[in-house]
Parts: sequence; C-alpha cells; structure tokens
Amino acid sequence: MDYVIQDSDVHLLRKAGVPEDDIKHCLKVAEKAIEIAKRTGAVLDMETIGRGALFHDLGKAVTHEIEHGMIGAEAGKKLGLSRAITDIMEKHIRGGLTEAEAKELGLPVKDYRLKTLEEKIVIYADRLVDIIMDGVVAIGSELDAETGFIEILKTHLRYGKNEKTLNRYLGYHKEIQRLINRG
Repeated sequence: MDYVIQDSDVHLLRKAGVPEDDIKHCLKVAEKAIEIAKRTGAVLDMETIGRGALFHDLGKAVTHEIEHGMIGAEAGKKLGLSRAITDIMEKHIRGGLTEAEAKELGLPVKDYRLKTLEEKIVIYADRLVDIIMDGVVAIGSELDAETGFIEILKTHLRYGKNEKTLNRYLGYHKEIQRLINRG
C-alpha cells in the first residue's frame, strides 16, 4: 500500500506549534523513509512509516532537548495517533536507548530499543536527512549520504554521538542496505 503525506497531518504539526524548520525536516524525513521503505522490497506498514517520520519531532513544539521524543509521544497519544507511531516518536532519540542509557540521560527508565523494521527505517531516514540538510553531502547527491554513511558517522561525531549510538546507527544502516541490495 502506498502512503501519501497528508496536508491535514502537516496542519496538526503547525497547530501544535512545531517550528517551520522542524516541519521542513519532518517532511523530508517522511519522504526519505517512504522512499527507503519502497526500495527494501519488504512488506511494511507504509502509513506507520510515513506518519511516524512526519510526527517524530512533534515534541519540538515544546523543547529541542532530549526529552522531546517522550513529550512528542504523549502529545501524539492525545491526538489519537496509533501506538506504532507514538513508539517511533518516543524511541527515535539516539536511535533507541537501553534502560541504562535512559537512566543516564535522565529519561524515564525503560527499554527504548527499536524492534520493528518500520521503526528502524524512520530512524535511519532521520539520520540521513540530518546529513543531507547539514550539507555533509552535495545537494542533489542524496545517495552519497547512504554510500558514505559509515564514514560520515565515524568522522562527524555529532551524528554518531557516542560509541553505543554509533553502533546502533551502523547496525540499522547495514540491515536496511542488505534488504535494498538483495533485490
């Protein structure tokens, strides 16, 4: 099933107070996540991917700090978003934290690790869009962000954050690229 980003969802982001730059980012993440999902050839819930990507930074209406994922997920529940979508919103911080990492960062202690391919695709797309929008790769050469992903994350510490986060992102990259390349 194809999924098309809905103007009504973009309106919800604006109404919630998400800054326009963040909305632009969310739109690009949704487009990238849908594109990647199609390329994997896997059977996926495209609405969860598209809407999860679009709403992943809803919490930035309140804060740009690390708790924006948790805040966004709570707001998403109030909007009636599905559990699959609010899980993406809550878990996307640093690519899915362990309980120990959550405690260390002052977040509610629980397991934020990504379990579904839909979650992993959205988080992977989020990182790729950051790389693209930050100008790490030339405009118009988005594929360079994927082909150079490992090297970019290892040389630009802001994308990998720390060793645990870096290894998570590299794992998602390898898993998703395996799916893309098998076709």
